[in-house]
Amino acid sequence: MTSYFDEHNCEPTIPEEQYRQNALLELARSLMQGLDIDSGTFDIDSSDWDQRLPPAASKTVVQSLPVVIISPEQADKGLKCPVCLLEFEELESAREMPCKHLFHSGCILPWLGKTNSCPLCRFELPTDNPDYEEFKKDKERRKQREHRLEDLHGAMYT
Repeated sequence: MTSYFDEHNCEPTIPEEQYRQNALLELARSLMQGLDIDSGTFDIDSSDWDQRLPPAASKTVVQSLPVVIISPEQADKGLKCPVCLLEFEELESAREMPCKHLFHSGCILPWLGKTNSCPLCRFELPTDNPDYEEFKKDKERRKQREHRLEDLHGAMYT
C-alpha cells in the first residue's frame, strides 16, 4: 500500500514552513480586504460597505465647514489640532466639524478628501456617493429595527 504523499506525488510539509505559508495567506487576505479597489466594473452589494472605507465627504459640505478663530482662552488651554498635534495659536483660523472638533484646514481637508468621518469621533459627514448614502440609511433602519425588537423583548418580561 502506498502512502498519501507517494500517491499524490508530494512531500510532507515541515511545520515551520506550513506556519509561514499560513501567515502569508493571512497577510494576503488582510491586505486584500484593506485595499481600495476601483469597483467600477463590479456590482457592489450594500453589505460590501461594511468591508470598505467610506467614500470622501461631499465637496459642498466640506466647503461649508465653518472657519473659526482660536480665542485667547483656547490658545491658553493648549488646544491642539488632533491630526498634527500642534497647538493652535491665538487668532489662528481652524475648521470646525459638526461634532465641534477643531482642525487646521491643511490637516482636515485632505482627510475629508479620502473619507467622510471625523478622525476623532468618527462622526460621518454626507457624501456624494448615492450607493453609500443608501447603505447608511439601510444601516440606520436595521439599528432601529433591532432596538424595537429589544424593546419588545424587554416589554414581554416586565
